[in-house]
Amino acid sequence: MLKRKIIPVFLASVLAVSGTTGFSVGVFSENVYASEEANTQRLADFADLLDADQKEELEVKLDQISENYDCDVVVDIEESIDGMDPTAYADDFFDYNDYGMGNDKSGILFMLTMSERKWAISTHGEAISIFTDAGQEYITDNIVSYFSDGDYYEGFTQFADLCEKFIVQAQSGEPYDTGNLPEEEIPFYISFLIALVIGFVIALIVSLVMRSGMKTVHMKPDAADYMKAGSLHINRSRDMFLYHHVTRTAKPKNDNSGGGSSTHTSSSGETHGGSSGSF
Repeated sequence: MLKRKIIPVFLASVLAVSGTTGFSVGVFSENVYASEEANTQRLADFADLLDADQKEELEVKLDQISENYDCDVVVDIEESIDGMDPTAYADDFFDYNDYGMGNDKSGILFMLTMSERKWAISTHGEAISIFTDAGQEYITDNIVSYFSDGDYYEGFTQFADLCEKFIVQAQSGEPYDTGNLPEEEIPFYISFLIALVIGFVIALIVSLVMRSGMKTVHMKPDAADYMKAGSLHINRSRDMFLYHHVTRTAKPKNDNSGGGSSTHTSSSGETHGGSSGSF
């Protein structure tokens, strides 16, 4: 089971002697949460937000996605992070719990802290290019409202499903990014209303066409049609300028956003992508 323990500063460097096989050195940062059994759980609910069934279902989903695509998808729920920077905390939780799969330790972690009402995403390895800055914004735009409403299970489930969608897209060679994000799905009731309106318009047009075909007398569109030929004589004519109309179009500004993923370095020296915000 995944557990947290604080590594004090005086244990920052520990030497473990192992018989004739030599020794190993473990270095940890002060007040960094580490796990006693690394990378055993992809769901860490320290705030007890989810019930037993929800935890089981969500962890099964996270495990399936992670193992199917060789990319760790992790959810960390904290009661409080004691004022730490959310991004730094998420990075350290990923690193010191030894998450990530493959040679490059590919993975994405979503951290939620209840007391601070903050969220953070940390990506590592290949997942940095899979989950671009624009992609992370798209994901959080689609899940944060669930957390604000208190529907945590649905929010985490949507996160997992979107992660799978992004990983599959990246396998095609073109990850979701600026100008290439998933199309918004139209709710069924809106689709139904659109179809209803289109049907009404078509029926109205057909009805008007049929009605117009039943008339034998029509109003003349031009006043000249009512004049007797040769009865109008123009003695003088002139052109008079009345007004002018100018249309101005703003010059488009250069957009220097080229997409991709911004990165930073965690306390352990690892390169991460990520983002953070409030809910």
